[in-house]
Amino acid sequence: MKIIKSMIVVAVCLLMTTAYAQDNKANNIDNSNIALQGYSPVSYLDLNLAQKGNKQFKSEYQKVVYYFTSKEQKAAFDKNPSRYLPQYGGFCAFGTYAGAKFRVDPNKFLVKDGKYYLFLNNVELDAKQLWLAEKNHGKLTQVANKNWENLSKTHN
Repeated sequence: MKIIKSMIVVAVCLLMTTAYAQDNKANNIDNSNIALQGYSPVSYLDLNLAQKGNKQFKSEYQKVVYYFTSKEQKAAFDKNPSRYLPQYGGFCAFGTYAGAKFRVDPNKFLVKDGKYYLFLNNVELDAKQLWLAEKNHGKLTQVANKNWENLSKTHN
């Protein structure tokens, strides 16, 4: 009987781990399931600003935690969370276009057509500038959207 109970516990743990891994595949989150490195999704979209949120104002949506700068921002998100989700799970838009997942600099973003896109930025590469240099947002997003169908189901 103890063996059966142990097997059930192991099976439940594996299922829970798999469920977490699936969330981690489609979302650029840390080990605490915090999205956008704690930056407010409402600030990006409504204010065109990168603003660090406050853990006092947080919401969870689809097992991912989002921080906001105020209770008003939290209320706006809670009313329509899907509107405020980052494109490509918060991974680099140019990376997604190129067929890979990259972490982002939360201060490198672009708001266009009611959506926001985040980009990798480091000493060697400014992915936002690469995106803008293409001068074809429609083509880039079309390819990135297609690539995201597969990338959202894989680990980095």
